[in-house]
Amino acid sequence: MIQRLHIRNYAIIEELQLDFADGLSIITGETGAGKSIVLGGLSLILGGRSDSKTLFDDTRKCIIEGRFNIAAYDLKAFFQEQDLDYDDELIIRREITPSGKSRAFVNDTPTNLKVLQQLGSTLIDLHQQFDTLYINNTAFQLELLDALAGQKEEVDTYRKLYTTLQAHQRRLNELNESRAQARREQEFLEFQVNEFGEADLSPGEQEGLEGERHRLSNADEIKQLTSGVFHYLTEGDNGVSDQLTTIAQKLIPLAAGDPKLKELYDRFESIRLELDEIASDLESFGEETEVNPERLEEVEERLNLLYRLQNKHSVATVEELIVIYDELSDRLFEFTNLDGEIEKLTAEKEKTEKALMKTGAALRKGRQKVAPGFGQQVQERLAELSMENAQLVVDFQALEQPGPHGLDEVQFLFSANKGGKLQSIKAAASGGEMSRLALVTKSLVAKAMHLPTLIFDEIDAGVSGDVAQKMGRILTDLSRHHQVVVITHSPQVASRADRHYFVYKQDREDAERTITKVKELNQEERIRSIAVMLSQNPPSDSALENARELVALTQ
Repeated sequence: MIQRLHIRNYAIIEELQLDFADGLSIITGETGAGKSIVLGGLSLILGGRSDSKTLFDDTRKCIIEGRFNIAAYDLKAFFQEQDLDYDDELIIRREITPSGKSRAFVNDTPTNLKVLQQLGSTLIDLHQQFDTLYINNTAFQLELLDALAGQKEEVDTYRKLYTTLQAHQRRLNELNESRAQARREQEFLEFQVNEFGEADLSPGEQEGLEGERHRLSNADEIKQLTSGVFHYLTEGDNGVSDQLTTIAQKLIPLAAGDPKLKELYDRFESIRLELDEIASDLESFGEETEVNPERLEEVEERLNLLYRLQNKHSVATVEELIVIYDELSDRLFEFTNLDGEIEKLTAEKEKTEKALMKTGAALRKGRQKVAPGFGQQVQERLAELSMENAQLVVDFQALEQPGPHGLDEVQFLFSANKGGKLQSIKAAASGGEMSRLALVTKSLVAKAMHLPTLIFDEIDAGVSGDVAQKMGRILTDLSRHHQVVVITHSPQVASRADRHYFVYKQDREDAERTITKVKELNQEERIRSIAVMLSQNPPSDSALENARELVALTQ
């Protein structure tokens, strides 16, 4: 529900604040005083279009702020989807700069008009006389019938099943497309997988083969070099190893008595022993190296295969080839298992569809059961509002395929006059007729379904006397279950107020401009205001007495 509306620097409003409460709030005032301007300001925080020309002072920005209690609206998921901070107390602010730039905020977080419009439609049903109403919306018509039938659980079940069915169908479409694609690609894919399988790749293989190829290609030179180095180090009287051994023997007795020399000797001995090991390893390496043209040819062929695969798949290592092989194998496996997955998902889809049709049939039965009684009640209440010949019929048309709301398309058909053709509400009802129809419809479902704050602007236009009195009673009944705000010129409707606000014009102290002001009326002020609506300003004594009687009837 809306708790407060604050408007600054908008149209002829310099600044005003309205504090709302539960029940029925009535707004009255002279024609042109600014009642509809207040609603214009409200529409801006509901996502309406802005215009810098509407600024009261075109050198300052316009700020409109609404405070709402949304604890009962179940909006946490919406706030999470929009990445907005949630709190049971919601503040929506709209700012319009002199340049015409508009900004919107939800709980001080910047947002866009689309979010405001979505949020606003949940919070406020702003009904102005010639607006297209919810009553024209087929989804709302279905929601209304379901509420009257008390089948919220069935509706929730149907929606879940429908969502699941749609997901199954989308997945089946994807799988069937994949299967068709697989049939086109499978032969080539199998060729690639087989090529990799025949290659029998191993991690680290390439580096080993390239090293082996190097040794085989240089086998003669390696043998000659290692043999020559070994001979130079170890053989003959002048072998390096023997010479180092002789030096070591001479150092031993001298090093025994000198720590520094002992350290140098140890280092020398370490090098000598390491050199002997190197000589031995060189000898072994040379002996193991063989001249083998056949093996060299095998290595070259294997490396050429690896290089060819790498070039084909635009990679540089065997490890990357193995990754590609695994991916191709997985894809081929998926293709070969598509039939099984399609068969399994088709069975799940058929099961879901069967449950959906059963739930949809139950919804249809519940809707068709309450529809005649609802139409009759609408006609009876409209007759009380001087529309004696009005008719409303709920038309059901079976859908070829289950829809998001059920198995039927539903349309409210309406005729305002005797013998009139039943048509869609939008085509058949005038503004005043649509207003009364909307009021009657919403009053009938007030207890059964959740509605946002209902704001009616001139809903009683063109009615007076007993009809206005009955309309006031309907508004009172509606306000027992929902917050209702009504802008009216009808004294009969105004007398029903739980809170009565009066909008009026007043010259500023500098007398340079006229501004709109608003005040909440006390009991005596209410009676006087209603008396003025009944007669003139100042009101007659009889009008004041009549106003007291009207207010007393509503107590």
